[in-house]
Amino acid sequence: MAEAHQAVAFQFTITPEGIDLQLSHQALRQVYLSGLRSWKKRVTRLKNNVITGVYPASPSSWLFVVIAILATMYTRSDPSMGLIAKIQEHLPVGDSLSIQCRTVVSAVLFSTLLWFSLIFTMRLCLKQLLSYHGWMFEQHGKVSNTTKIWAAMVRIFSGRQPLLYSYQGSLPNLPVPAVKDTVKRYLESARPLMSDSEYERMTTLAKEFESSLGNRLQWYLKLKAMWASNYVSDWWEEYVYLRGRGPIMVNSNYYGMDFLYVTPTPIQAARAGNTLHACLLYRRKLNREEIKPVILNVPLCAAQCERIFNTTRIPGEETDSLIHWQDSEYVAVFHRGRYFRLWLYHAGRMLSPREIEQQIQRIMDNPSPPVPGEAKLGALTAGDRIPWAQARKEFFSSGVNKRSLDCIEKAAFFVTLDDDEQGMRGDDPAGNLDRYAKSLLHGKCYDRWFDKSFTVVVYKNGKNGLSAEHSWADAPIMAHVWEYVMTTDSFQLGYTEEGHCKGDVASSLPPPTRLTWDIPAECQERIERSLAVAQALADDVDFHVLPIQEFGKGAIKKCKISPDAFIQIALQLAYYRNRGTFSLTYEASMTRLFREGRTETVRSCTSESFHKLSTNSNMSEACRHLFRTAAEKHQHLYRMAMTGGGIDRHLFCLYIVSKYLGEESPFLNKVLSETWRLSTSQTPLQQVELFDFVNHPEYTTCGGGFGPVADDGYGVSYIIIGENMINLHISCKHSCPQTVSTPTCAFFHYQFPETTEKGKIETSKLIDKMSFFLSWLGSKLKLKPLKHFCGS
Repeated sequence: MAEAHQAVAFQFTITPEGIDLQLSHQALRQVYLSGLRSWKKRVTRLKNNVITGVYPASPSSWLFVVIAILATMYTRSDPSMGLIAKIQEHLPVGDSLSIQCRTVVSAVLFSTLLWFSLIFTMRLCLKQLLSYHGWMFEQHGKVSNTTKIWAAMVRIFSGRQPLLYSYQGSLPNLPVPAVKDTVKRYLESARPLMSDSEYERMTTLAKEFESSLGNRLQWYLKLKAMWASNYVSDWWEEYVYLRGRGPIMVNSNYYGMDFLYVTPTPIQAARAGNTLHACLLYRRKLNREEIKPVILNVPLCAAQCERIFNTTRIPGEETDSLIHWQDSEYVAVFHRGRYFRLWLYHAGRMLSPREIEQQIQRIMDNPSPPVPGEAKLGALTAGDRIPWAQARKEFFSSGVNKRSLDCIEKAAFFVTLDDDEQGMRGDDPAGNLDRYAKSLLHGKCYDRWFDKSFTVVVYKNGKNGLSAEHSWADAPIMAHVWEYVMTTDSFQLGYTEEGHCKGDVASSLPPPTRLTWDIPAECQERIERSLAVAQALADDVDFHVLPIQEFGKGAIKKCKISPDAFIQIALQLAYYRNRGTFSLTYEASMTRLFREGRTETVRSCTSESFHKLSTNSNMSEACRHLFRTAAEKHQHLYRMAMTGGGIDRHLFCLYIVSKYLGEESPFLNKVLSETWRLSTSQTPLQQVELFDFVNHPEYTTCGGGFGPVADDGYGVSYIIIGENMINLHISCKHSCPQTVSTPTCAFFHYQFPETTEKGKIETSKLIDKMSFFLSWLGSKLKLKPLKHFCGS
């Protein structure tokens, strides 16, 4: 907040009698308090860097080592085997210190070197231990002796009370698979998608690549893996996200929803007050590294958390760039075509929820109209990237426009106060839920700032949600933030009986600042052109959100079947029975077991996944065996992807190397040109302890979704909540005639399989009912009519 007061902290006038200096003590106090907060953050960051830098040891362990060495020396023993004496001989102190003092200094230096050596050894051992992934491939409930010993060793070499980034230096690097193994796995995944002649030709191309160019490209890739922390992530961020020249709206963003059945308050300003305050609380925990590392038997990489706040994607004509600032004390707010700067700190402290509510209400009560071109300015971030980069350079590189644009880009995040009402409500709750999803994904195409790391959207009726840009991090990172924000908003901060935020308001709060613009007519024309591109894309997207409450993972797991595999196989069969063919299927898996890991592709469509079952309408014993085989195969592929044995990221990096070298590979060109018509992703619920689905089942998160990857395909996001609920978010495009057919039948209220006397669901009955679930799901996918298999 310092820059807001520096201009008025003092004034001076020159008179015939001299210079008349007038100081504003209140303004200077604000400058002092703001600077004090900044210095506290620097000290905290330095302290955390020290603690993280010596992990798994602790800074206090240095003193223990020093005392131990000195105590050993006083017993007339030399634990250094002569090294302390060697250090003493080379100390550049001359005769200024006594022999005893030089001995102590030498012992301290030796102790410090020994301490660093122990830290390095412990970290190296922990890194080797974390490279073991055999535990992931063992059957549930059957733990080998090797894994038991490994788990004990991990506990020994792991320190206590780790900070968020404590494990970063101990995480292993992502391994580079052998070309032979990757090619073999690719051909296996491609078999059910190709005819015999196509598969034979692809096999020939693969063998030629493996025996010639592949080894040369692999050498460069191994060289990069030795030098870089992760041989995939930087290229993935640049070439998949930042170099894309099409709109990032729909194509490179995703959304997260509010509670499905509950709206904590109908007052828009109050909901915004609690939501923004909860975001600040999360950021404070993030800056202090107080957020616990995510542990999945082993710690996951937290590198993506660094850019959650204060981050913006900057457009460029050839490639975009991601800019992250260390701190920002305000947010940019959009309301009715106008932009505001809302300070979230005052007098060196965070604003309370009630104070933020008051500031939001001031924005909503502001009667000033938008200036020409301001209302739809955000459409530049929604359209094609090259026009936006050119307009930014031409119209926003100096003057008042640059200052206002800088204010938006350097904000902690973006906030939209939407005049619409959203949620599962009214006479058409299902349709309104679909419109809620579309609103979060793209809004009106100009009322979001799609370049910001994320945008918080608060609707007129108190519903909220978020829209996040994808290049800086993957959905689980933002989902972790949103879980904390939702639960903190409702369970910790709360509201008064009237629906307002709790707390008091300081009378000295300055009002939010209206951003000013001078947008010429030529720039307004470009804004309209970008809006037309974005609006056409938004209008083409069809969305359906499907809360399934008939059953959930509890029933599925009683049959010893992976819930994720169950849903993936269901999608495969639904797609096959409506289109008569299999589809290349993308399921996102994380590689955060490795340093700076992001995602890998699980090719869910396998020869085992109903390759024969799909042609058999009777659920015979053989078909049930095939179903289990397909589920086990899917789980194996998922584990392989998580542990660095995936297919697509390796082939992608080999392709990038080939382009750098100017080499053409028919095999890689064919692989990288394949279309993912079924793109799927599960968003796991990470902080289950924050929710109480038993006592408060109405506080159920709905998850989030994304747009279709292919023009003739589907985007399917799903979240498994508790034991009895699965929420799906399904997207496609109206422009594809194969994905917009009106469903003609559905099984909304089918009976789930009966339980046995022992309380376990019979596997055969579960699988018998799968066809009904698939019919229901397929009809909701808006595929072709399902009459020909609904009676299976």
